[in-house]
Amino acid sequence: MTVYEPAYLSRPGGDDIVGAGAPAEEVSPGIWLSPGLSNSYMLTTSEGRIVLNTGMGFEGPVHRANYDAVDTAPIRYVILTQGHVDHVGGIGCVADPDTQIVAQANWKTWQRDNELLAAFRAKNSAFAWIDKVMDTITRTTQRFGPPPPQSVPTPTVVVEDQHVIELGGRRLELYATPGGETFDSLVVWLPDEGICLSGNVFGCLFGHIPNLVTVRGDRYRDALTVVESIDRVRALGAETLLTGHFGPIVGKDRIEWELTRLRDAVMSIHDQTVEGMNAGQDVHTLMREVVLPPELEVGQGYGTVRWDVRAIWENYAGWFHHRSTAELYAEGPDGMEADLLELAGAEPILNRAREHLRAGEPVRAIQLAEIVNRAEPDNEKAKQVLITAHEHLLQASTNFWEAAWLREQIKELS
Repeated sequence: MTVYEPAYLSRPGGDDIVGAGAPAEEVSPGIWLSPGLSNSYMLTTSEGRIVLNTGMGFEGPVHRANYDAVDTAPIRYVILTQGHVDHVGGIGCVADPDTQIVAQANWKTWQRDNELLAAFRAKNSAFAWIDKVMDTITRTTQRFGPPPPQSVPTPTVVVEDQHVIELGGRRLELYATPGGETFDSLVVWLPDEGICLSGNVFGCLFGHIPNLVTVRGDRYRDALTVVESIDRVRALGAETLLTGHFGPIVGKDRIEWELTRLRDAVMSIHDQTVEGMNAGQDVHTLMREVVLPPELEVGQGYGTVRWDVRAIWENYAGWFHHRSTAELYAEGPDGMEADLLELAGAEPILNRAREHLRAGEPVRAIQLAEIVNRAEPDNEKAKQVLITAHEHLLQASTNFWEAAWLREQIKELS
């Protein structure tokens, strides 16, 4: 089998994602890509149009204008490959009154989660996305006036496991892929064209290890279900993948190589973690020690191996790590930290934190300096240790979420 340069080495990263504004581009005959915070696609046919994903609410006018500049036929279907807000929010602009809205059967549970945790998720993702969101809103407002609200879809066609749509000479086969970024994920397969519109079934950034739980907070994704979903797409034998972010991946053998490698990487992390759990190793030891073999190395620009190790551990075993009796009770670390600060004093704790910094251990420095910072938020010496430690971590980071978090912490401490 041919060995390729991994796609993640040449494709754009999370920092390169920008909101809708660019014109649509024809990426395959009769298939148009309108880029945004997540890609939207339009398929033209002799009997009307099909749209895949609609962006955020404030991106909807851009996608609609892009598509109407190409074709003004009725939009017969809008297909949602997952329930994340950046895939569904623009339906109010993109869909026509008679458009059929297609989603996977788990959409109700996902939408319920979105509604229950709207404030929590917005707060916990703002540090990474707020600048991109506000830039897009400003541009959209200049073109179209005040942006429409975020749409909440009510699907009219619900896909359990698979479904077929035939329209104007195009055949679309829809397959559930619950191991995608959300458990209501699905992919669209065009068998006559060898094209799979895969959304974010492999994660936000193709060729990178998928997040099994996000920094902002989501339900855990089961690693073995992720593997099954990768294999379901892999079995299609696609010649072109149209993903949720950035441009196409082309070449049947290339796609087979990438997906096999991604599947095996997830499986390797899973198997190493489970083996370590059965051997009695704690989660932090496994987060340090589980690594991918060189032949399975994939990008870690959106998820990381260590985060997936923890996700696998806690998805199987839950919140109790059998490390301390205190885990069973409601008391957090604040009381213990206050006692430690009173006994040791702020300066000795900060001195030890500085020693860790000099030794190249910024995380240990943060753990100590945060004890002082939480009790004495105006302590400038503690802030400086924390800023320096975060800057060290940021210099070494290649992960979108990690880097965004570190930058935000530096800003708040400065």
